[in-house]
Amino acid sequence: QVQLMESGGGLVQTGGSLRLSCAASGSINTMGWYRKAPGKQRELVATITSGGSTKYADSVKGRFTISRDIAKNTVALQMNSLKPEDTAVYYCNADLGPFRIDRYYWGQGTQVTVSS
Repeated sequence: QVQLMESGGGLVQTGGSLRLSCAASGSINTMGWYRKAPGKQRELVATITSGGSTKYADSVKGRFTISRDIAKNTVALQMNSLKPEDTAVYYCNADLGPFRIDRYYWGQGTQVTVSS
């Protein structure tokens, strides 16, 4: 079983920056961040593989950067030029791969609020 511990959410003004961090209890193939805003479905924000390949939602490209420290089993999301529409609960995700029955694990979520 994998445990994920997130940190770094908070309140920031439009145009500001926040950095989210997530520590995993073991080595993970792909880690990422998802978010859920009120009244909306959870959506992918960014993912990164153990090899460093990244994927971003179109809405955050050029503003957010995902990175990871393989040795420390951590993943971070640097969020710049934040907008009110980025307000959501952000969840760290661990993807153990398609051959695992327990493929996905989630953190408890951290609130990000961007004021206009």
